[in-house]
Amino acid sequence: MNHAAARDDREETVQGHFDLIVIGGGSGGLAGAFRAAEHGARVALLEPHLLGGTCVNVGCVPKKAMWLAAEVGNRLKLARTLGFDASPAKLDWPTFLVHRQRYISNIHDSYRRRLDAAGIVTVASRGQLLDANTVLCGRGAHLRAERILIATGGHPVKPQIPGVELGGTSDDFFQWCAAPERVAIFGAGYIAVELAGVLQALGSRVEIFARGPRLLSEFDAEVSEQLAEDYRQAGVHLNFGYQLGRVQSVDGGVRLCDADGAIGERFDALLFATGRRANTAQLGLEAAGVAADANGYVLVDELHATNVANIHAVGDVTPNLALTPLAIAAARRLMDRLYGGREARLDQNDVPTVVFSHPPIGKVGLTEVEARAQHGDDVHVYRAGFRPMLYALADVPQRSLFKLVCVGDARRVIGIHLMGEAADEILQGFAVAMKRGITLEDLRDTVAIHPTSAEEVVLMR
Repeated sequence: MNHAAARDDREETVQGHFDLIVIGGGSGGLAGAFRAAEHGARVALLEPHLLGGTCVNVGCVPKKAMWLAAEVGNRLKLARTLGFDASPAKLDWPTFLVHRQRYISNIHDSYRRRLDAAGIVTVASRGQLLDANTVLCGRGAHLRAERILIATGGHPVKPQIPGVELGGTSDDFFQWCAAPERVAIFGAGYIAVELAGVLQALGSRVEIFARGPRLLSEFDAEVSEQLAEDYRQAGVHLNFGYQLGRVQSVDGGVRLCDADGAIGERFDALLFATGRRANTAQLGLEAAGVAADANGYVLVDELHATNVANIHAVGDVTPNLALTPLAIAAARRLMDRLYGGREARLDQNDVPTVVFSHPPIGKVGLTEVEARAQHGDDVHVYRAGFRPMLYALADVPQRSLFKLVCVGDARRVIGIHLMGEAADEILQGFAVAMKRGITLEDLRDTVAIHPTSAEEVVLMR
């Protein structure tokens, strides 16, 4: 059979034709589908699992729920210290998980209603690219479209060591129904730090094992060091420069063995927080001619276009920053360009981000090291280290550290780094100000709101 005949036979099996096919129903995929439909596009969305992807089901949303539970627990401990007649409280995980799942189920229901209202065809199936315009669905169905958006997200990965199957990942953590007595966490990034803070606050004894010299290597070193000290004060044990060789099963728990063979103490549970990879296996990138890097991430330009003209990609499936709001913003702007006739593009500079540690840590812009590499001696740094009022009243050693990185005689702010109570809520407004080119003098001209932690940003000298 010649190529033309083969193509004709394949086209006869096509069971739907659309303007846009979105492969993946996570945050980026849903945002793209909704925005394209708003502009009148005929859209099909393929998602074999739960709508919302990682963020809604095993990421941002359940993580923040657990963080809030841990914060309530910490507040109850402080209440007793401050004179409230409050008994020590232990979280009833099954009861709390009912509330967490109800919240997530409401999100699922909202997505379904919006998809129906927008006229978006949803297919509960994986998608595999057959060529630049055709997607194979379950049971052999074919869909065709002028454009395709890849938004399949990513998944956690474990190191390749003996006994790795004895440890879980963040996905497994969200299946837990109780806090294990002793937990080992291997990793030092945001997932490791967040899970360590939650578990320690909810009653576990947590120990972090990190390959590198500190926590959160992408954050300002001085700020992450203060977070590490706060974690030590809270009872989290930190092991830096640790090279894991294997994991050993023992008495219903595990032991970690380092690269030199030394065997550590027993833990009831082990979590790996050692990075994520793109969900591109069996996606058919080769068949469609879509380029990917050595780790499987779909390569895109600043407009989220792949090397194939009508195929785009957003979110964790690309090498861009793995942030839910970034994926949503990228998808919406992409659809505004493709179907709305707007010259919208995503500015990926100075993107604010927060780690929900205890206390939270956030940043926008350059760290001090990055700033000095770019601007040398033209960099000026200002700091405010303090104890938030609540912790000072309770005589708790937890401290906050706020830091500004400025450049030039005008002291233009090019980096804001906050570690402390309410840093997650404080940062958003100051991120807007920095995006508008705020200077140190602008901050100092702003009257402080007293007494708050936020006022420290405008009072730095």
